[in-house]
Amino acid sequence: MPGTAYVIGTFDTKAEELRYVAGLLRQAGLTALTIDVGTKAPAQDADVSAEVVATFHPEGADAVLKAGDRGKAVMAMSAALLRFMASLHDIGGMIGLGGSGGTSLIAPAMQAQPIGLPKLMVSTLAAGDVSAFVGVHDITMLYPVTDIAGLNRLSRVILANAAHALAGMMSRSIPASTDTRPALGLSMFGVTTACIQQLTARLNADYECQVFHANGPGGRSLEAIAASGLLQGVVDLTTTEAADHLLGGVCTAGAERFDVVAKTGIPWIGSCGALDMVNFWAPQTIPERYRGRLFHAHNANVTLMRTTAAELEQIAAWIAAKLNASSGPVRLLLPEGGVSALDAPGQTFHDPAANAALFAAFEQYFKISDTHRILRVPHHINDAGFVAEAERHVRELIPA
Repeated sequence: MPGTAYVIGTFDTKAEELRYVAGLLRQAGLTALTIDVGTKAPAQDADVSAEVVATFHPEGADAVLKAGDRGKAVMAMSAALLRFMASLHDIGGMIGLGGSGGTSLIAPAMQAQPIGLPKLMVSTLAAGDVSAFVGVHDITMLYPVTDIAGLNRLSRVILANAAHALAGMMSRSIPASTDTRPALGLSMFGVTTACIQQLTARLNADYECQVFHANGPGGRSLEAIAASGLLQGVVDLTTTEAADHLLGGVCTAGAERFDVVAKTGIPWIGSCGALDMVNFWAPQTIPERYRGRLFHAHNANVTLMRTTAAELEQIAAWIAAKLNASSGPVRLLLPEGGVSALDAPGQTFHDPAANAALFAAFEQYFKISDTHRILRVPHHINDAGFVAEAERHVRELIPA
């Protein structure tokens, strides 16, 4: 059974459209229920009233319905909807209709759903930057062209397409996978591509290798997949996002990077790939405090800055603290020959002294135990010798 399709929006402004979408889903043979998340004048004809949703707020319904300020009420209703949807066990799909307020209200509840569950947001913001609403989740955003302010010959077509799209996602079965290989999430940057390409070539026969670009969204995506239970191990050889997070670069994955390791205990084999650099956009965007540092122009719009020994010590301490919190197996590999393609003899960022400080800091802050090990590898991260060592630990911790 496909489960229930939940149609979510503010009945005080979009009741007609919400009923229309729910009706089309029912015509397609699905069970569809409407949810009112309005905060002005809650409707009584929604299948789930705003009053019911509001009771799921941690501070009770009054925190939503008597918030006074509209902005506070919308944020409170968003928190209540998140908890309400988490209480359900029959969700087959979600569709939301909203402008800026409705989109920001509904999106967090969609983001909290498992990856693979159909989620479609019809939003007047969908023609712009939707990263805040989609995050690293599989939310389909559809631009309604007109505002969602009544049914007309155009809106009926757009909303019908949205309803039918959700119906298709919910009612059509996904081809069963016959792949029984363990799934691995690997992190890669341009300067560690050679490493990951060699490693995946050696592992592909026995493992399903899913590679993520360590550019901020990529790291968050890797960890979201791991948190959903869709990976059997993380091969995090490119941890450069930590440098960007701590030093103000543009490729940060946020303060939560590596937290999934502690939360899930998933096997983690990692290294310090591309920790020799922090990423910025064009030179004029680089913060004033970094003027005079060593830079490398990756292209006209991306500029890389070499990290110093002191910065690397800070980064190592931060990563080590994250890894120490894990109850699962951890292997931290230190490539003594260099941590990126730019950190090799004759290359722009080659700095053995800075790397020595990085490795020493890892050894100082990383807590060794029966399950947590740190190993120096006498090779460059892109060398076959390092790849072979990484492969050995993958196979040891995650049997094929």
